Amino acid sequence: MRVIGTAGHVDHGKSTLVAALTGTHPDRLKEEQAREMTIDLGFAWMNLPGGEMLGIVDVPGHRDFIENMLAGVGGIDAVMFVVAADEGVMPQTREHLAILDLLQIDHGVIVLTKIDMTPDPEWLELVAADARAAVQGTVLAEAPIVPVSAKTGEGLPALLDALKTVLAQQPQRADLGRARLPVDRVFTIAGFGTVVTGTLADGQFKLGEEVELLPSGLRGRVRGLQTHKKKEQTAIQGSRVAVNISGLDADQVRRGEVLVHPGKYRPSALIDVQFRLLGDASAPLRHNTEVKFFTGSAEVLARVRLLGVEELRPGEEGWLQLDLREPLVAVRGDRYILRRPSPSETLGGGVVVDPHPARRHRRHAEEVLQRLETLQEGAPAEVLQTAFYALGAVAIREAVARARLSAEQSESALRELLESGQLVVLEAGSPEPRADLLALLRPAWEELRARAERELQVFHQVQPLRKGMPREELKSRLKLAPRLFNAAARRWVADGWLAENGALVALAGHALRLNPQQAAALERLLARFAAAPWACPSVKECQQEVGEDLYQAALDLEMLVQVSPDVVFRKQDYQRLLEMVKAHFQREATLTVVQLRDMLNTSRKYVLGFLEHLDALGVTARDGDFRRLRRP
Repeated sequence: MRVIGTAGHVDHGKSTLVAALTGTHPDRLKEEQAREMTIDLGFAWMNLPGGEMLGIVDVPGHRDFIENMLAGVGGIDAVMFVVAADEGVMPQTREHLAILDLLQIDHGVIVLTKIDMTPDPEWLELVAADARAAVQGTVLAEAPIVPVSAKTGEGLPALLDALKTVLAQQPQRADLGRARLPVDRVFTIAGFGTVVTGTLADGQFKLGEEVELLPSGLRGRVRGLQTHKKKEQTAIQGSRVAVNISGLDADQVRRGEVLVHPGKYRPSALIDVQFRLLGDASAPLRHNTEVKFFTGSAEVLARVRLLGVEELRPGEEGWLQLDLREPLVAVRGDRYILRRPSPSETLGGGVVVDPHPARRHRRHAEEVLQRLETLQEGAPAEVLQTAFYALGAVAIREAVARARLSAEQSESALRELLESGQLVVLEAGSPEPRADLLALLRPAWEELRARAERELQVFHQVQPLRKGMPREELKSRLKLAPRLFNAAARRWVADGWLAENGALVALAGHALRLNPQQAAALERLLARFAAAPWACPSVKECQQEVGEDLYQAALDLEMLVQVSPDVVFRKQDYQRLLEMVKAHFQREATLTVVQLRDMLNTSRKYVLGFLEHLDALGVTARDGDFRRLRRP
């Protein structure tokens, strides 16, 4: 399925030509028919020789409606560039040509219309030569010229053959499987509801699917699909599509919004672009200039942030960051146009290189300019690498989506990054990494490891009496999401520089070492436990005697075992107590607080703390005044 568009000066016969080719006059508005001038977009369709279906977008030629023209010309595969034989190349002919050049619509036919009004062959040759001169140095420099008369039909078969040849030379646009329909028309049909139309730039829509309008975020469901008034179960990439949406009113939708599958795209109000200022622009482009930004069918006001230079002179190229007044959907590789709001003038255009920059750039930062160069010109591996650079540690599929590579390109790019060691997959997977696995670039991985090591080194210096840092504390200090931290910690342990001990992490080889004074203090404390193992000091008394840090060290070194907020035992006494309870359950099925208290000849506080500890571990279960054994 292909879509072509018209372009050219007002009253050069674009709409009449479309009507002669298709049998459908594209001027649908009463004002258009009364003034015999196209004001808004018109649509028609026909079959080429051989049967291929072709959609046609007819655009306005008058300078007052140039912005309506931009809403329709962005999604076409080729163009009929119309020049009237009785007038030749005119101002809007040149402006439309400049727009086609900026949008890189490089397939088309130059159509000399109204040849019935110019019977002089020499005059026709002059007009053809003028048209050929006008397109030199542009995307249509090699386009064939076909003279036609929509009135008599002369030349129309040759035009159809030329269109077929031109389209056969152009490969189908890549379908990346992410449906995107820029809305160029909205209306209501009685009994059916809201209908939006556009050229499906990517992916497919199917009956019954949930869809989302961006940037508004409104959702609905596909109630019906049509291509050229024929009902379809599935709308395919590259076709003109009318989508009947349930759940949305027509007044909730406007031209420029994009119909997508939920969660596949996100709008942006900050966009990095490559830009070329037209050679005949009236003035240089300066930083902070307000412009109109056109891409797809969208039009928004934007503020220009020039990167690397203070101004661009006519004919020069450079990098811009556009601060959009309203968010819109764009993807890497989209073409766009900038116009001056007042006085109206087409300034230039180019290509979107990053639709979601992380922040406002420093205008003269060299690393920013280098990154933009890579995004624009890089090989697939470089583009994927730049996507990971911008996103950090993400699922592989997210970076591939941002890079906007085909399946074949992304597979090749991913393999290259992995084989060269530039990409690190953090989670275990199959030999071919799955799209849902976390990955990040090696420099980012090494920097993350260095940060973790620094945090642990400082912790060990500040807390010499601690066996390690709590895992949650390290995750918090590194500001990592749980999935990323857990995956990273597993890799670090496997790499051998990180040690885990329950809920604690430490640098491998780190050992808690006591100085002679600290060792002596603990010996004195442990002597008190040895003297009265079942009436030993409380947690608070231990902390008062040796200090909180040294008490925690005793726990980390497993000299002491704390069983409740107030009760703590020596390790060997704790083990003896476990053996006593085990022996009791071998004789009897239940155990009470009183029984254990009498066995130890101690107070209820110690016994209750120990039994509740066993309950928490799942060793015993309380049943009224009794405890029963749950597991050994």
